[in-house]
Amino acid sequence: MIRVTAFKDRTVAVFGLGASGLATVRALEAGGARVAAWDDSVAGRAAAEEAGVPLVDLASADWSLFAALVLAPGVPLTHPEPHWTVEKAKAAGIEVIGDVELFFRERAATCPQAPVIAITGTNGKSTTTALIAHILGSFGNDVQLGGNIGRAVLTLEAPAPDRIHVLELSSFQIDLAPGAAPTVAVLLNVTPDHIDRHGTVEHYAEVKSRLVANAGATAVIGVDDDWCRRIADTLEARGRTKVRRISVRAAVADGIYAQDAKLYENGRERAALDGIATLRGAHNWQNAAAAVAAVEALPERFHAGGDLQAALRSFPGLAHRLEVVDKIGPVDFINDSKATNADSTEKALASFAGDIYWILGGRPKAGGIATLAAYFPRIARAYLIGEATDAFAATLGESVPFERCGTLGAAVRRAADDALAANRPGSVVLLSPACASYDQFRNFEERGDAFRHLVAERVAGRASA
Repeated sequence: MIRVTAFKDRTVAVFGLGASGLATVRALEAGGARVAAWDDSVAGRAAAEEAGVPLVDLASADWSLFAALVLAPGVPLTHPEPHWTVEKAKAAGIEVIGDVELFFRERAATCPQAPVIAITGTNGKSTTTALIAHILGSFGNDVQLGGNIGRAVLTLEAPAPDRIHVLELSSFQIDLAPGAAPTVAVLLNVTPDHIDRHGTVEHYAEVKSRLVANAGATAVIGVDDDWCRRIADTLEARGRTKVRRISVRAAVADGIYAQDAKLYENGRERAALDGIATLRGAHNWQNAAAAVAAVEALPERFHAGGDLQAALRSFPGLAHRLEVVDKIGPVDFINDSKATNADSTEKALASFAGDIYWILGGRPKAGGIATLAAYFPRIARAYLIGEATDAFAATLGESVPFERCGTLGAAVRRAADDALAANRPGSVVLLSPACASYDQFRNFEERGDAFRHLVAERVAGRASA
């Protein structure tokens, strides 16, 4: 755990007592702060009280006693309207920050030279973060992985000169971390997402841009979308940050580009990605290019002599993102539950040439799946679940044969039956929902785990038969 000393002998309000909120309370207390913690959820308060967290009803508290409000990233800061705790903090004239801001303040106070790589983007950030940590770890480094992936940032080991923190940061976390200044910052892409929390795509892109704008050494930016290309150009013109561009569409003179499953830099091949199942598809080529650029932007002692090709080939991949769950006959069962929007699902559909038995649906996001029409010829059959069923059925129309399955269990059974009956080499049963999970599951992880369990039941049943 990281001791947060920035508020020693002062009182801090903490709202939102999930995993990161509880870690924040412990980190502040360990650093000598007094904490007034609260959550809107009765269950959340009960769990916190059982863990020994000091609860104070912030609705009736005297906010003049607080030095700051530490807000959980899932709580609205600005849109659709500020949470009531944010309004109270503003009225009291105190800052509203998150646990990531506390991490960077403690690093600045205790070990400002400690290396930090922070990764953001609409899609691909989890895979890129995990890949960076894997490469650095395979090179023999002390690596701490967390943030929006794995462990809450304040549960990690403290910053140190030879310890590398690799942090995935969401736009919500960046919005609450004005002092986030990583050694290397990665911005993969920007497409419309979380508009309900940021109001406009312009504001969403601006929040993402803050991370790379504050990079201490290097900003690694994917330039295959207009938003990120403008951000890269702006930072380069400013001249205070070294910019390394990443592309899977065209060669770049100042970075790494990918083509035909190979990474190139200045016309020279750097690494081959063909045959690496965990890095298949152009979107993963972008992730790999960004990871290599980020690793090599650190001081040489962290990567000199490492076998990059071996590190890439040993990457185990990310759970719930194009995860090969099992194979039955010629059919691969792929868990892509993390694809919660159409842009992310596009990456999955583009990774397979055809014979896709596609399971999709859940709680739909703005825009639906109309943007995926170019991939409809690759779909052998679609299996619709959840609240999006009627809307997605209307979009698929007569272009793709589909079934209204309702539940994930029914969809897996029908998709498996059809794919195994067709018996075509290279076919896949693909869970890539293009939707949030909240209509039937608590999160995308629970949805992906349910898919794994259903496939395991099918495998076991086939074996016993």
